[in-house]
Amino acid sequence: MWKSLFGFASVLLASTACMAADLTPTEVRWLNGAWPLVQFAKAAKFPLDIVVQPQPAPGAAPFALAFVDGRCKLVLSMRGNAEAQATLDRIEPDALDATLQLMAAHELGHCRRYLDGAWHGVPAGFVARIPTSIDPALRSAFEHTRAERREEGYADLVGLAWTLKHHPQQYAALHQWLLTERSRDLIDGSPHDTLAWVRLAGQPSALANESIFDGPAIVWTQALTDDE
Repeated sequence: MWKSLFGFASVLLASTACMAADLTPTEVRWLNGAWPLVQFAKAAKFPLDIVVQPQPAPGAAPFALAFVDGRCKLVLSMRGNAEAQATLDRIEPDALDATLQLMAAHELGHCRRYLDGAWHGVPAGFVARIPTSIDPALRSAFEHTRAERREEGYADLVGLAWTLKHHPQQYAALHQWLLTERSRDLIDGSPHDTLAWVRLAGQPSALANESIFDGPAIVWTQALTDDE
């Protein structure tokens, strides 16, 4: 559902209205829902651009995060991409804005890790074990996939932390929605197999913190094991 993309030309939007004539209704709906995160990022001085892909992007993640030349790019790949509207259709109308914000906060979690120089990093002193069953020729690919999975786990926790802070009455419902999404078509050990982290956040108190990044960082380390 969410993954990092690279190499797109950026279009910086001052507001969703400024390009409304050039955006599709689906793009406008996603941006309107996620706009509180854009405002948050601006206030926090994140170097964040919004990229709207003009060409068809079937099969791409509707929302994604790229990091190019020191700037985070929130990428919308929605034209010719049925999943963009299908994702909206799977969400209960009363929870749509809160859910879009969760997804945008997820991407901002990726941005935070890039800006901190921590992408694919682990806490000091932590050493992950490589299973002996892994073919040495596949070790690099295995380590990369596991690092991607950790980043997705952290970002999911940031999305939930935003929900707790801004939509606490909907936390239980959105936590269950995320569990369902991450369980759908699950491939064990894939980058989006983040259930170990999402389950740890079943109780809202687990993420209680003034910062939407610091609380997740604490929970994130709890699911790091030498053989995860």
